[in-house]
Amino acid sequence: MNDLIVVPQTNQWRKLKALVLDSVSSPITKRVYNLGLDEFFGWLSVQEPRPGFTKATVSSWRVALEARGLGAVSINVRITAVRKLAVEAADNGLLAPELANGITRMKGVASKGVRLGNWLSLRQAQALLNAPDIATVKGMRDRAIIAVLLGCGLRRSEVAALTTEHIQQRDGRWCIVDLFGKHGRVRTVPMPVWVKVAIDAWTALVNVSSGYVFRPVNRGDQTVGERLSGKVVWQLLRPYASAAGVPGIAPHDCRRTAAKLCRAAGGELEQIQLLLGHASVQTTERYLGTKQDLVNAPNDGIKLRLAM
Repeated sequence: MNDLIVVPQTNQWRKLKALVLDSVSSPITKRVYNLGLDEFFGWLSVQEPRPGFTKATVSSWRVALEARGLGAVSINVRITAVRKLAVEAADNGLLAPELANGITRMKGVASKGVRLGNWLSLRQAQALLNAPDIATVKGMRDRAIIAVLLGCGLRRSEVAALTTEHIQQRDGRWCIVDLFGKHGRVRTVPMPVWVKVAIDAWTALVNVSSGYVFRPVNRGDQTVGERLSGKVVWQLLRPYASAAGVPGIAPHDCRRTAAKLCRAAGGELEQIQLLLGHASVQTTERYLGTKQDLVNAPNDGIKLRLAM
């Protein structure tokens, strides 16, 4: 087999796309890959003559994406999805291995500069934490969620997946134990006292003693359902960010803020890496033999407090 004419409407390609999506666990990544592959198929369908599935074709698509003014991250995630598509096509006998290898070796777009991201100062973080109206059920829940974001640096998907069983004592302090994070990595996250107080206030109010910690709240200020989605965690933050004078802040900005405040409070870099569960932690541990200190946790230095 020397080439493969891509006909996006065929059942074969739909099956290959499904295999690509099944290869990733993150719902967000699935959604991005799905959109990226649909864009790729749509672009192919209007090319004349119809190109084969080759490195040159994918390179031409990358040029088309750059012409649209997309950023490096947006382009590269689309290219990654197509690389995975090439692997699945080769594994299923639809593409010659040498063609698939050419596509998988294709480089993405180099980032220009360093993405700065958003961080909150201690004063801004305190304003965000105080923004929810804790006289309401929703406000009590949302304050606890913001506390977890700022105090423990969890991703929004990890907040949504948090259960009461995760919250245990280790080394004489409260922790989020055996939390499954990105790419299936497991970590234990020390919990500052003020975060535990915020969670307890919420769970006591709505009688949550098992299962998921954070539950949906309807417009009547009543809990409904068993679990929030990561999207809800993102959406609920927006009005509080605006009220606190930091519009546009997202859950991941709270994660960055947690790291920055830990560092400003004197937290060791290795401990902060362990706290956040970054991929480089494993490398740091292997080379330096660092062990996580749950007694003197870096996020204990975040001097936020709950309004009573």
